[in-house]
Amino acid sequence: MSRWAMLALAAIALAGCDARVPAGDNAAAENKSVLAEDAAANDSVAEVPKSILRPEVVSDEPEKPVLKPLDLVVPFGTSGLKLDDAGRKLIDALLADPTTAAGGAITIGGHSDTRGSDRDNLVASRKRAEAVREYLLSKGVPAERMTVIAFGEARALVPNAKADGSDDPDARAKNRRVEVQVALPAVAQPPAVAPDDGTAKASVVDAKTQE
Repeated sequence: MSRWAMLALAAIALAGCDARVPAGDNAAAENKSVLAEDAAANDSVAEVPKSILRPEVVSDEPEKPVLKPLDLVVPFGTSGLKLDDAGRKLIDALLADPTTAAGGAITIGGHSDTRGSDRDNLVASRKRAEAVREYLLSKGVPAERMTVIAFGEARALVPNAKADGSDDPDARAKNRRVEVQVALPAVAQPPAVAPDDGTAKASVVDAKTQE
């Protein structure tokens, strides 16, 4: 074999050795490929960052209570003109109601039975209403919210006498009472704006013309 042929064969052998990649290098390449795929998968399922301007979870706000007018009857059947413990408990429950706390007007009406003169019964009914008013004042209710009305014997809750005309002490006791009414708070309305019918603009034009 000639020298030139031997050199050509050596060059071909060296080229074949360079083209082959060791098994260790193949394993490293495969590992790098697997790691790249895992990283891509992790990126695809990564949690989307939450916005601080509009949080995903909003705390539930407590529901606002439904307000409705209140009517309470405070009995004075056995206490005469004074507010007893039973009456105080009834008023305390009224004060705990959301409608009372809302700030609406409170009307306190005093009543009496028919025994005695009309004038005396009117005075007695007012004293009962004022006893309730004083208790509400002691509990922090503003005086300007309350209105006291003395009805006397004019508005009986039940008939003061039985069907045969005889006296009915139990019925008269029911009529010695104070009725407390709590209204809903008035909603402030915006001032009414008169519609512009052009008269204001016309007045300005007339004023300039006169000048």
